[in-house]
Amino acid sequence: MRTPQHPIHSGFGPATTAQEVLRGADLRGRTAIVTGGYSGLGLETARALARAGARIIVPARDPARAQAALQGIAGAETAPMDLADPASVDAFAARFLAGGAPLDLLVASAGIMATPLTRDARGHELQFAVNHLGHFQLAARLWPALRRAGSARVVAYSSRGHQIAGIGWDDIDFTGHAYDKWVAYGQSKTANALFALGLDARGATDGIRAFSLHPGTVLGPLARHLSEAEIDAFDVRDAGGAAINAPERDLKTAAQGAATAVWCATSGQLDGMGGVYCEDCDVAPIEDAGRFGVRPWAADPDAAERLWRLSEALTGVGIG
Repeated sequence: MRTPQHPIHSGFGPATTAQEVLRGADLRGRTAIVTGGYSGLGLETARALARAGARIIVPARDPARAQAALQGIAGAETAPMDLADPASVDAFAARFLAGGAPLDLLVASAGIMATPLTRDARGHELQFAVNHLGHFQLAARLWPALRRAGSARVVAYSSRGHQIAGIGWDDIDFTGHAYDKWVAYGQSKTANALFALGLDARGATDGIRAFSLHPGTVLGPLARHLSEAEIDAFDVRDAGGAAINAPERDLKTAAQGAATAVWCATSGQLDGMGGVYCEDCDVAPIEDAGRFGVRPWAADPDAAERLWRLSEALTGVGIG
């Protein structure tokens, strides 16, 4: 039975940190792959899981930079991978599978936002290619290891940005319409939510459950393509230029922003559940308007199925 998309009243909230979610947790013997795990929210997610004892693998376009960022985090290692390069994704997955280890957690935290129009080697708009297609291909290639775990979770960092746009089925790659960097970002974040919904429908019988989430608004590396004026328009900095911490307004620290991802990845409160979009360490309600909640188009199983089939066609990869 599909998990209802409504809050379960977890007892946590907007100000909860990743460390608080994991208080008392023992992840020794478990392996987690965290894309983007050397910067921003991904780094905070990797750090929290490692503190609880997990082995952390961080794939990175620049392994040397990743190693420097992860220095001092016990149990963390790096490997080369570029989500925009299908051959690189396949090579990373092949190396992991060759080791024969089960994969307990796959956290898809890497992403780009509001970039100028760029295309990957296959001609796909880059935000959709990196944020969705790269992670889709990675999860599909790693499927044998996820199944081997017996009880695995896949966690996709979506965003409240999904409220900007659904999937532009008639022109996903902006070849026939003028490019809008925010519409493209919103589409990719909706894709993250639908990816988790589609994956969960396929993996539940093998103990593979999936979740998507909005981490909160965290001023960090994701904003690197924005101008100072664009950042100021979001009202996320105080008069001195420091990031505002007001979790009740969704303005969070990295530790607070990583909390929902860590909760989705590890919480026993979610045992037997999956396919839902979460925020503030709880399952989010479906909302047609307002800042909070998930839009209906990002929680639609028919749209999830359509996107899954399209993603198989675009990548040439599926789950056997």
